[in-house]
Amino acid sequence: MKNNPILVAGEWRAADAVDEFRPFNPSTGEHLDAVYPVSSWQDCDAALNAAASAQVQLRQLSRDTLGDFLEAFASEIEKARAKLVEMAALETGLAPSPRLADVEIPRTTMQLRQAAQACRQASWCQATIDSQNNIRSVLQAIGPVAVFGPNNFPFAFGSISGGDFAAAIAAGNPVIAKAHPSHPGTTRLLAELAHRASEQCGLPVGTIQMIYAMSNESGLKLVSDARIGATAFTGSRAAGLALKTAADGTGKPIYLELSSLNPVILLPGALAERAEAIVDEFTTSCVVAAGQLCTKPGLMVVPTGFVGDKFVAQVAAKFDQAAVGTLLSPHGAEQILQISSDLVAAGAQLLTASVAQPGQTENPARFCCANTLLEVSAAGFIAEADTFQREMFGNASLVIRSESVEQIAAVIAKLEGNLTGCIYSHSADEDEVDYQIIEPLLRAKVGRLLNDKMPTGVLVSSAMNHGGPYPASGHPGFSAVGMPGAIKRFAALKCFDNIRQSRLPDLLQDKNPGKDIWRYIDGRYTTEDVA
Repeated sequence: MKNNPILVAGEWRAADAVDEFRPFNPSTGEHLDAVYPVSSWQDCDAALNAAASAQVQLRQLSRDTLGDFLEAFASEIEKARAKLVEMAALETGLAPSPRLADVEIPRTTMQLRQAAQACRQASWCQATIDSQNNIRSVLQAIGPVAVFGPNNFPFAFGSISGGDFAAAIAAGNPVIAKAHPSHPGTTRLLAELAHRASEQCGLPVGTIQMIYAMSNESGLKLVSDARIGATAFTGSRAAGLALKTAADGTGKPIYLELSSLNPVILLPGALAERAEAIVDEFTTSCVVAAGQLCTKPGLMVVPTGFVGDKFVAQVAAKFDQAAVGTLLSPHGAEQILQISSDLVAAGAQLLTASVAQPGQTENPARFCCANTLLEVSAAGFIAEADTFQREMFGNASLVIRSESVEQIAAVIAKLEGNLTGCIYSHSADEDEVDYQIIEPLLRAKVGRLLNDKMPTGVLVSSAMNHGGPYPASGHPGFSAVGMPGAIKRFAALKCFDNIRQSRLPDLLQDKNPGKDIWRYIDGRYTTEDVA
């Protein structure tokens, strides 16, 4: 069976393959027919050379041209919606509707168009002018960006369609996309659309490239190569940290999204006021998409006592009753079962059935695991915090039973960095004293703080932060979602000292190139020209 071609230097060509792989259909547990190559370093080297050449040419392109490409690509995705959804559903087991067609594709095209708007508007470039000393600086493209996408969002976080891709292009960089082995066919279709849009808009050859897979050694070499500008990675902590070590060794920026437990703190007033509603919200948030969301609440702190006992029993019952979703990977169930077993050995109690209920495993080969809920005392968690913070990526969560607000504070003190953290409290502020004690502690541990709602929704908003302290991400100062903030990851600060007007970038010339572009001139933000 013939290998699918890779996209390198503007051409679909046969890979210099060192191996090959076939993706699974998670709904049946069977391999799909298509075969994809594992590229040698020779393919990576060719892609880096093409990207480096494209970077030189991209410096001459207008922001409008980059914006045109991002918008054209969004339109191409919309026109190919049916074909994309069919392939993605086959490779991931995610529901064609509403998940893929009605939620993820609109989110993807929205991100691309928001990136286009931010690219054209250009205030994100932070043009700064000291007219007295004739010193000027601006954020510009950092260089070729390698994007390693995750398995759980084939469109919205995909290596050649997601937020990292859109942000890197908007900053003026070429992208080398590394497909995820869970959905290579979907990535190929998206690469075809991106390539078509790039040709229509006249982007340099090598601006858009895609490789399906490479050896671990080649991946480490890629992110640390002198020709690379930066890397974006979403995935497991082990793989991300290995790439970070390699990138750090040569001083190359790498932006990571890794593991996160997204703690939810339930205060007594909220529990007394609306326990049943929170049961439903928590259960849905944990089992939707089989829990394979980076903001799934993997940990919930619940007060001890009769009311808390009843609440936890209701959650366990809901977990057992809820449909068992399809996992993306053949290793997903093994991971949940192994970690939950380790937690039980460390003192946790399994509250749910250990196997899926009848009717929930219509296909025995389907990738799935029973909805899993465990419980541990706050004292037990505090004593072995590292053990109890192992992420179960899927439909599983851990309840921590606390005896006091002081114990909640002690639990939070043991938490690693997370993408999100949420506090549920009484609507009439009956929990305000407790809230004011724990909120500053939790805020320091998370990138996004929520009140009274589960964290699984990550709105595509300019104010969104989809990042957080390590190990949620590799750098707490940046977000992977939200334009223009996400764009800044792929830019470098460039200074121009005593440069003639005609030689300056347009954003640094005395005349403002756009009526709505904000610049920092002589100590104040303005859209005016230099006086």
